[in-house]
Amino acid sequence: MRPALSIVFFTVSSGAGLGLLALLALADLFKLGGGLSVAQILSGGMLGLVLVAAGLVSSTLHLANPKNAWRAFTRFATSWLSREAVFAAAFFPLCALYLAGVFWQQPWRAFAALLVVALAWTVLYCTAMIYGSLKPIRQWHTPLTPLNYLLLGHASGALLLLWVAERGQTRIAPYVVLALALLSAGAAAKLAYYARTRRDGGATLGHALGVKTAAQVKLLDAGHTHGTFLSAEFVFTLARAHAARLRAAVWAFGFAAPALLAAAFPDAALGAALLCLAGLLAERWLFFAEAQHTVALYHGARRV
Repeated sequence: MRPALSIVFFTVSSGAGLGLLALLALADLFKLGGGLSVAQILSGGMLGLVLVAAGLVSSTLHLANPKNAWRAFTRFATSWLSREAVFAAAFFPLCALYLAGVFWQQPWRAFAALLVVALAWTVLYCTAMIYGSLKPIRQWHTPLTPLNYLLLGHASGALLLLWVAERGQTRIAPYVVLALALLSAGAAAKLAYYARTRRDGGATLGHALGVKTAAQVKLLDAGHTHGTFLSAEFVFTLARAHAARLRAAVWAFGFAAPALLAAAFPDAALGAALLCLAGLLAERWLFFAEAQHTVALYHGARRV
């Protein structure tokens, strides 16, 4: 698939914002590290909402007619994109209600916190399933796709939460442990995803034609002499050396460097979070670039 920078930014930014808000609500609910102050919760909540909003706005740039974005709300029964749009729209007023409960110290804020967590997880899952539900793309059609979206969003959110925690009087040790645990879990899930995508077993041109033969089927003519929408959007060639360099950047900036900074220098949590987000931008670009749609078989690919 050809990576769209607006979608890459959307999935990383909104994932970090949703992860931050879910963890912020849980930290408030369980008084992690002695509990966050009202100012910390409000500032963390605003940061999370800004990240989610920035991501959602960015996602509309990929539309041919952004003014038609409202149509995403009309297919809730059959479309993961529609479900994401509906739940994301409901998420903002719910977060505002929760933050208002925190500000005015209302007794129902704990219940609102639970709803924020549940809805944040729901939006993240719906975003992941936009891609994970696509059977023509073998690399995406796996439970590892939603697992990675959930864990990586929470890993980057945990680093942002650590930054929020270290700016107050909260004991930050539990937040460091939380960030390291989520970074480790995210790295393990990403490793499993990469291991799966490197395995053979995808469709071949023979499968596409329904031909059962030991002979190798070859494409002699793609049927067109100029690029088409399908070849522009769904056929993308990524050099192995370029992919290897990007994957190294993912491991270095997305996981290793943030973990070392969070463990050794918690005061540098913002730097760790920014490094992690940079690494996740590379990870998400690879997520799209390495995905091979079965339509590529009709444009010269031998296996997807």
